Amino acid sequence: MASFAGQLDTFLNVSGDDALLAAVRRCWASVWTDRALAYRERHGVSAAGLGVAVVVQRLVDADAAGIMFTADPMTGATDTVQIDAAWGLGEAVVAGSVTPDTFRIDSATKRLSGQTIADKQLMTVRQSTGTRTEPVPARLRRRPSLTTRQAEQLAELGLDIAALYVGPVDVEWCRCGDELSILQARPITTGADGSTPDPWNDSRNTYALWTSTNIGEAMPDVLTPTSWSMAELFLRDAMATSSIPPHLGYGRVGGRVYLNLTVMYGLARLLGVSERRMRSMTREVLGSVPDEVCVPALHASRLKLLAATIPVGVDVQRRARRDLKRFDAYLGAHPATCHDLRTTISRVDDPVELAALWRSTILPGFHEVNWMLSAATRSSGFSFVTMRERLRRLVGEEDANAILTGLGGAAGDLASLGLMRGLEDLASGTIGRQQFNETYGHRGPHEFEISTPRPAEDPGWIDDQLAQRGAGGPGYHGLLRAQHDARDAAWARVRRDHPREAERLEPKLFRWSLVGRNREWARTEVVRYLWVLRTYAIRAGELTGLGDDIFFLDADHIVDALDGATVDRAAIAAARRAYDGYRMLPGYPPLILGPFDPHRWAADPDRRTDLHAPGLGLAPGTGVRGFPGSAGRVEGVVRVILDPADGAELRPGEVLVTTVTNVGWTPIFPRAGAIVTDVGAPLSHAAIVARELGIPAVVGCGNATALLATGDRVRVDGGAGTVERLTGDPDDHGGPAEPS
Repeated sequence: MASFAGQLDTFLNVSGDDALLAAVRRCWASVWTDRALAYRERHGVSAAGLGVAVVVQRLVDADAAGIMFTADPMTGATDTVQIDAAWGLGEAVVAGSVTPDTFRIDSATKRLSGQTIADKQLMTVRQSTGTRTEPVPARLRRRPSLTTRQAEQLAELGLDIAALYVGPVDVEWCRCGDELSILQARPITTGADGSTPDPWNDSRNTYALWTSTNIGEAMPDVLTPTSWSMAELFLRDAMATSSIPPHLGYGRVGGRVYLNLTVMYGLARLLGVSERRMRSMTREVLGSVPDEVCVPALHASRLKLLAATIPVGVDVQRRARRDLKRFDAYLGAHPATCHDLRTTISRVDDPVELAALWRSTILPGFHEVNWMLSAATRSSGFSFVTMRERLRRLVGEEDANAILTGLGGAAGDLASLGLMRGLEDLASGTIGRQQFNETYGHRGPHEFEISTPRPAEDPGWIDDQLAQRGAGGPGYHGLLRAQHDARDAAWARVRRDHPREAERLEPKLFRWSLVGRNREWARTEVVRYLWVLRTYAIRAGELTGLGDDIFFLDADHIVDALDGATVDRAAIAAARRAYDGYRMLPGYPPLILGPFDPHRWAADPDRRTDLHAPGLGLAPGTGVRGFPGSAGRVEGVVRVILDPADGAELRPGEVLVTTVTNVGWTPIFPRAGAIVTDVGAPLSHAAIVARELGIPAVVGCGNATALLATGDRVRVDGGAGTVERLTGDPDDHGGPAEPS
């Protein structure tokens, strides 16, 4: 069943015959918006003979309005009616621009069972034509928008409508004085079988500030249940001190992985780090939090947090010291270990034996490599974050970038550059395909999604990358050599102009470079182990007869299935529906405050792509500005690419504009004249790799893919973090970027 909720445009407070007819035409035209087309495709609705009846209703000048669900919108349970309410017209609630009051009414007794009264900062009101958004008067912000009796009366109406529909309904309503009006009702197209559209959404469970910067590069996808359960294990190991259960420093928002800044900032306050200092310390890695956006407080007992934090911190430091002593030997042997383990898994013929192998070897091995990454990260303290800023203040953005390329010349190339190096060596005949697969074939654009084949498993992927390389240009090795020359020249200037500071910085730079090498090395070996986990899941699907349905079970349920437990096929089907539903949506904003409804957000034609912060009244930016990622200035033609599979579209010298990049994007980097991303920070993947190759980059813009289009001509200033759209079109939109 499809309700078509939010798929067509609605127009409020239309006055006059001409305006009414124009609004009807605009409503008809909205049948062909991107969101409506995608929705119909998803639900198998043909455009043939498609017709729309436009409903015209008298506008009620509401004192309050909102939405009512006669079944729980998360679980589908029908024992509670939920009412979301706010001041003014209902548009603010439907659009998600205000955090509403929530009233819960017991369906059996029709009595109020609970309520949450929000700080309602915005309201939608009518004007002479149309509507406007304005601040809620201070006296009303924390006042309930419904009385208990009004909420109970609404619930009775909703239950009557549900009885008429013979099923749960989603009702839009309003209140003018004491009079309640029902505006529309439709069946809820999800139910108690687990097929709710938004089941994987931790933003609903706590009022928090979430960010996908940094984590969204490693895990950019909506993850299947198997992949999420593996990601949870990884995050628990690698970020042990960022969570104090039940307060986790990570979670899922609409099926995608986000970090919980409320928890991280709360733990920092516990250690005496102020919010202002925390914003500054995390800026290079997690991006900026706008001054207007508050970080909600972590409501927890200080004594309990301390009691839980101290043992975890002590254990993590003890384990890190132990692991660093064997770091090089362990990681050096790790590729062979993974190869042997994949071979062993593929030969297991008994499901119970495979379950035993998971417990005895596969799971402990995953923990071990995760701890190695944790050890590498913690060995640096804050030097990995502060070194770049210290150099930038001393010598400026361009020389700081140059000095830090090649890890300061002290520790060799970054492991994240491996795919580029491997493909160039493969193209030149320096290595063969088998060596490429064994050394680099575990890395790709969807590394944490266990259901996705690795490049080494997909000969077509390698062939496509080789075909895209083309002829001419400096290539990976040429770019690297040029940037290393720039590094040596910049370091010589530091020694000449700041000899004492250079003497103090040199040993610290070496330590920083070693930490960077170790972080990248450990990270690539974690990803290599994900191939082991994929091999295990595939074999489990074969031995249980589940096939690729196995990816819609979490790790514990896979083991149960191998041990002979009955598999819940309905749960698998529900997980598939949720997964498919999330994947139909565009990427979410990198910064999300409070509850976030991804489906409602995606249906809003005026949605913001940089920030979701209901009630703050922040206007989206009209210019493209982000972090200085990699210094340099060029002018060139934009190529917007949202999936690395479409990398062949990028012509040499064009400005690559995208949401976020990771290792799987690097093969196309040498063709880019500059790189611009929505998500990122100075120590994000796009910035680090661009600096290594000497490609100007502006990262963390938030709105680049929304404001720039393929064919636009722009000036990118990587040192200033700006992207300027230039007037006039060049004769040749495929022309290379030009230094400016």
